[in-house]
Amino acid sequence: MNKIDYGLGDIVEMKKEHPCKKSKEFKIIRMGADIRIKCQGCQTSILMSRQDFDRKIKRIVKKAESVEEN
Repeated sequence: MNKIDYGLGDIVEMKKEHPCKKSKEFKIIRMGADIRIKCQGCQTSILMSRQDFDRKIKRIVKKAESVEEN
């Protein structure tokens, strides 16, 4: 199984749809032992363990813009 390299602010596609508007795209808004993602259809946030997230993620749709601080 391939490890997907995701980060904070990335838009990811999950294997299953969210029940709101059948959206599969979510934005990663918090990372740690648990990961919080926000549905791009209804803006509902979901908290899941990193293991569950790694099992349910399908692909990265859009990488986050990296911001450099001086």
